[in-house]
Amino acid sequence: MIKLPRIRYNRLIWVFFILVVVLALFSAIDRKKNSFAGGVEVEVLPLESGDKLISERDVKQALLVSFGNTLEGTELGRLEVERMERVLEEDPFVLDAEAYIDQQNVLHVRITQREPLLRVLDNNGGNYYLDKNGVKMPPSKNFAARVLVATGNVAPYTPEFRNKRRSTLKDLFNLTQTLMSDEFFASFIQQVHVNNAGEFILVPLVGDQNIVLGSARKLDDKLNRLKIFYREGMPYAGWRLYESINLKYNGQVVCRK
Repeated sequence: MIKLPRIRYNRLIWVFFILVVVLALFSAIDRKKNSFAGGVEVEVLPLESGDKLISERDVKQALLVSFGNTLEGTELGRLEVERMERVLEEDPFVLDAEAYIDQQNVLHVRITQREPLLRVLDNNGGNYYLDKNGVKMPPSKNFAARVLVATGNVAPYTPEFRNKRRSTLKDLFNLTQTLMSDEFFASFIQQVHVNNAGEFILVPLVGDQNIVLGSARKLDDKLNRLKIFYREGMPYAGWRLYESINLKYNGQVVCRK
C-alpha cells in the first residue's frame, strides 16, 4: 500500500496569500502607471541670504520646453522623472534637482541652488559668478547676489582652472575662500582688484584706503598682519588717514598717507 504524503494546508495558505499580495501589488503598479498626474508643485530652496537665482516659474518653463506639455494630466507611466532631474541639473543655477510623485499623483520638483561665492568683472568683458565649488554661473535676471566682487586682469575662466599650476583666477578663488571663511574679512572686504602685474588689491567697505596684498603667497601671514593692524593700530590713526596699506613686505605693514 502506497502512503501518500500529508498535505500541509498551512503552507498552501501562505503560498496562496503571497500570490494574492504579489498580484495585488502588480495590479496597483499598473493602475498607478495608467493614472494621470494631478498637478505639478515646484519648490526652489532659497540661498542662505533668502534669495533665489532661479524661480519656480523658471523651473516650470524649463520642464515645458524640454517635455513639450504642462505635465499635468500626463499618464504617470510616461513621466520621465529621472530625465527631468538631469535636464534641470543642466541649468547653471541648479546644484541638485529632485523629482518624485506622491500618493495623490502630484509631481513634486525640489531645486537646490548653487551658492554664489564671487562675482567676476574682468578686463576682457567677463561678467559671471563662481559658486562655492568653482563652477561658473551667469548673472541672474532675478537678483544680484551680494558677494565679493573681483575686477581687473583676471585670467579667463576654464572649467579646469583650479587644477592649473599658475592662474590668477585660481589664486583669486582661493583668496576669496579664505576671506569668506573669516568673520572679520567676510564683512569688511567688498572688492578684490587684480592689477596688470597680477597683484591683488583689497578694497574695504569702510575707509578710503587700498590694501596691497601682492601675490597670493603667504596669504595667512599677510591677512593676520592686516587684522592685527586694524584691531590695534587703525583705531588710533583713524579709518580715513591712509591712502594705502601694503602687506607685500615680510613682517611689515607699510602705510602711505
